[in-house]
Amino acid sequence: MAFKEKSTTVDKEVNAKQKIYNGEEAWAVIAEASKVYVASGKRIIEFDPATADKNEMLKKITGRTGNLRAPALKRGDVFYVGYNAEMYDTLI
Repeated sequence: MAFKEKSTTVDKEVNAKQKIYNGEEAWAVIAEASKVYVASGKRIIEFDPATADKNEMLKKITGRTGNLRAPALKRGDVFYVGYNAEMYDTLI
């Protein structure tokens, strides 16, 4: 993924190895977003945190350890969670 090639900026980047966001902390990070796009295998799942089922969304944005999946990027008021090349190519 080459954000520099597309002249794309990331508003917030968090190193998940240094700061762990699980459960309520993960929810607090993304709850104010207007949209959250989650890479789930080859699929891209779109959530609106204002109306989404919190538990369902937490299952998708956290990994087996319960930590917020990486990468988790914020651009404007939209979060992108997980890696899917198509998600970054088409949405950013």
